[in-house]
Amino acid sequence: MSEVREKWLSPTLVAYLVELRRRLLISAAVFVATFLLLFPWADPLFVWLTLPLLAALPPGSHLIAIHVTTTFVVPFKLTLLVALMICMPVFLYELWAFVAPALYRKERRFVRTMLVASIVLFYVGVAFTYFVIFPMAFHFFASVTPRGVAMTTDIQYYLSFCLHLMLAFGVSFEMPVVIVLLVLTGVVREVTLRRNRRYMFLICFIIAAFLTPPDALSMTLLGLPMYGLYELGLVLVRWLLPKSVA
Repeated sequence: MSEVREKWLSPTLVAYLVELRRRLLISAAVFVATFLLLFPWADPLFVWLTLPLLAALPPGSHLIAIHVTTTFVVPFKLTLLVALMICMPVFLYELWAFVAPALYRKERRFVRTMLVASIVLFYVGVAFTYFVIFPMAFHFFASVTPRGVAMTTDIQYYLSFCLHLMLAFGVSFEMPVVIVLLVLTGVVREVTLRRNRRYMFLICFIIAAFLTPPDALSMTLLGLPMYGLYELGLVLVRWLLPKSVA
């Protein structure tokens, strides 16, 4: 038994585990420090999140809290998530620093580019949701409110709605990275993606029609960026991957 244990606990494995522990501790410390710095601004952060909705409602409108604890839990949860988003580059850097020594130079360049692109695209997707999708969606929902009904939204449901929509758009903006990985793994070839551009253009607008309010402007404002990300994915394939793979 002791021989098996010594075999698994080799100096190299122990060194890897120690390094992994150090990276995890750094990530946790940065996250906790960021959260503690942001917590005094928990209320302003939530007010900032509610601005798109309040701008679409009649003057003097406000949100409500159905449960007693939501007045504390919702800003607390929002602060945690904002701290997580801010620290995302640190988490990915620590992951990169742990994995990089085992990669070749070309692999390092590829993985580094993919990580940076993933972070930037996710942030762009979240910003696009807040500054473009939220105003359009909330104005539409406010305009179709039945007469005699006051649109008073619970802050817990509002936070859940915003987070789900931001996450959905943040993930959907990862399309270029997904395209590169699909081509790299051989699931699809670049020539196939280029040949089916017109079908992808239609698919992007169909998806946009389901995700946005039912008007042409909203659908266009989402459909065009989605197709632009598809084209960006094709550019990244040609730039990052050798012709033999693509």
